[in-house]
Amino acid sequence: MTEPNAKVLVVDDEPHIRDLLTTSLRFAGFDVRAVGAGAAAISAVLEEEPDLILLDVMLPDINGFGVTKRLRASGFTAPILFLTAKDDTEDKINGLTVGGDDYVTKPFSLDEIIARIKAILRRTMAEADDATLHVGDLAMNQDTHEVTVRGEEIELSPTEFKLLRYLMLNANRVLSKAQILDHVWEYDFNGDVGIVESYISYLRRKIDDGSSEPMIVTKRGFGYMLKSPKA
Repeated sequence: MTEPNAKVLVVDDEPHIRDLLTTSLRFAGFDVRAVGAGAAAISAVLEEEPDLILLDVMLPDINGFGVTKRLRASGFTAPILFLTAKDDTEDKINGLTVGGDDYVTKPFSLDEIIARIKAILRRTMAEADDATLHVGDLAMNQDTHEVTVRGEEIELSPTEFKLLRYLMLNANRVLSKAQILDHVWEYDFNGDVGIVESYISYLRRKIDDGSSEPMIVTKRGFGYMLKSPKA
């Protein structure tokens, strides 16, 4: 499935914003359904599971974070892109740690929204369509759980495998410790971030040992990134 044929659920309680997003996304080739409240969003997901949700944080009944928590608890795994009127770091952290994939701050550019949706869907649909992930000299077979570095197979624990997979799916993107906890350990934001540091260290020994150009990069104050040598 290519991105422009994907099903997008738009959730916003402001009719003019909902209509503007719906029209623009349909013009871009997406299959769009739109609702104006959190409960309606949950019902829409149950009726016809979308490939991505564009979800406003401020809703009249259940806010976007509450909707996301309920959907993730029910097993819904498709990406969620938050729309928020708050340019607030805490708000963004909350969105990412409850299971969101990205956020856009209002007022937004329609071109930016479409570009973000396409980028997220390219990543997630590539994951579904291809059993093998490649980043530089790293290769991971998601079916057999075999991982090779420069052609040599390495042994990873189940947690190391999950962490590396998450890093590879988000290559060249900085991931916060909170995001990593939520996606790999499924802790809330009060989880022990020290465990992330420990497992990043374990992976570095297996992946970057002896490498002149380390792939796992620390961005101080932000988090970690798996960097492709070409990036």
